[in-house]
Amino acid sequence: MARMKSKTYRVIGLMSGSSLDGLDIAFCEFQLERKNKKEVSVSNWELLEAETIPFSDKWAERLLGLPFQNARIYAQTDTYFGYYLGELIQGFLKKHQIKPEAIASHGHTIFHDSEKRFTAQIGNGAAIAANVGIPVIHDFRTQDIAMFGEGAPVAPIADKMLFSEFDFFINIGGIANVSCNADGKFLAFDIGGANQILNALANLMDLDFDEDGVIAREGQFNELLFNQLNELEYFDKPYPKSLSNQWVQEEMVKTVFEFEDSVQNKLRTVCDQIAFQTRKSIALLIEREKLNKNEYQILVTGGGALNNFLIERMKLLLQETGNFKWLIPDEKIILFKEAILMGLMGVLRLERVPNCLNSVTGALRNTIGGSVSFP
Repeated sequence: MARMKSKTYRVIGLMSGSSLDGLDIAFCEFQLERKNKKEVSVSNWELLEAETIPFSDKWAERLLGLPFQNARIYAQTDTYFGYYLGELIQGFLKKHQIKPEAIASHGHTIFHDSEKRFTAQIGNGAAIAANVGIPVIHDFRTQDIAMFGEGAPVAPIADKMLFSEFDFFINIGGIANVSCNADGKFLAFDIGGANQILNALANLMDLDFDEDGVIAREGQFNELLFNQLNELEYFDKPYPKSLSNQWVQEEMVKTVFEFEDSVQNKLRTVCDQIAFQTRKSIALLIEREKLNKNEYQILVTGGGALNNFLIERMKLLLQETGNFKWLIPDEKIILFKEAILMGLMGVLRLERVPNCLNSVTGALRNTIGGSVSFP
């Protein structure tokens, strides 16, 4: 039997999430074993350095308002944001005295409409590469969209290759999503809005976020608001499915803001709604995929994993569905899993093997997403 070829990459993964808290940078090492022309495995990996660099107020405001600007401003912002990301990366490289082989950048999602076959993430890869002097892999979602997929979620490739011992994966970012390992077949979809709504409510109290869910815990459950949110059409759509930031803002944030009640009560109710839809999503996966285990293992990541009240509500509701063993990992994995994912997707692109799973997105086939820009 021929020996598998091993190769080690040191790369940076970048994630700019919908919560607008800043740029997540993860410097990772991946050791790959080449199985055949179309397949590799990760024999070992490590998160070496990681940091979240907050966006300036100017950039946070510009990103939030960009979907409503004209085409010229959109094009300018794409390029300028690329150079801005390059400046942030340069500071990170200098601080940690490192030089990765490549940078894998998700960009910041401005538009995502899989039904109309387009998605757009800004942060021009050529501008980053020119500024930093390192090859940049970017534009990861469009190939899957072109193959009639949702283009999201992309996280299951990391779930499959880095965390395959778990049955379910919940990521609670600006949008919450769930992944499922159904006997080696990976499925995933967006659950609904999460930190985008919670943080927007906390902002009304001059806070960046509701730390540990302390304010939500003080609130009272509002059944009318809870029902109004759950009546939104998306929640009854079959998977595969995905959400845009615009949908969350226009359908969920707007509904919550226009509803008459205290911020505390709204935070409490939104936490219950996120927990309810998470339980509903997992119960649906167990039923449709005919899963039958005495105990399911769940890995929880994303900033929402640090919201103790939200996690308590999830655990309580999921007791109705089965026996679950919860793992909330080291804080660096919680906060940087998506940036680690981008690093892995970049490495897979360089190896020319699929990094987006059609079992998740509904595309015609697995795809190799990402364009490469050289300095």
